[in-house]
Amino acid sequence: MTTKTPTAAAVAPPESAEHGKCVMSRRDFLFASGATTFTVMVMLNAGTAEAQQVPGVAAIYPRKLVAKLSQLKQDEPVTFTYPDDGAHAESMVVKLGVPAGGGVGPDRDVIGFNLVCTHQGGPLSGTYKPADKALGPCPLHLSTYDLTRHGILISGQAYQSLPQVLLELDGDNIYAIGMFGLIFGRYDNLQG
Repeated sequence: MTTKTPTAAAVAPPESAEHGKCVMSRRDFLFASGATTFTVMVMLNAGTAEAQQVPGVAAIYPRKLVAKLSQLKQDEPVTFTYPDDGAHAESMVVKLGVPAGGGVGPDRDVIGFNLVCTHQGGPLSGTYKPADKALGPCPLHLSTYDLTRHGILISGQAYQSLPQVLLELDGDNIYAIGMFGLIFGRYDNLQG
């Protein structure tokens, strides 16, 4: 039994077909997607008496003393756990010597970060690089974070910034008062 391979003429579309032209223009696509969104919202009863009101939930983080400003030495991290003592709560506070996003103190250079990589939960403790003001690389997949820019990823596999511990300076006391970002392995930072 022999099989025939189709010839180029048999495979080619009819000459009346327009090659390289989209079926829908960008304008038509945007109009159709807008109409679809409107239809879905109407179907969900948004803005009607049947719609349910969902109450907002505010996160109340504990206020925890983590360091004394007078005792911090430049580029020497101090570790602590926050917001609790549960899984992945390891954090640090460090005086960078340069202004940083979210920094406190007279020079805005004291910052705090969680010490668990956002990619797969690798430990970042002991990976602070003073010359670069960076944390990492993570021992699992080499993710490295810029501490001067709110823990944004410099390189590696992570796709989220490192969670930043929000700090408050009260006299000489440095308090952790919240988190900016989700700690690895948690669906809620306060649910350990």
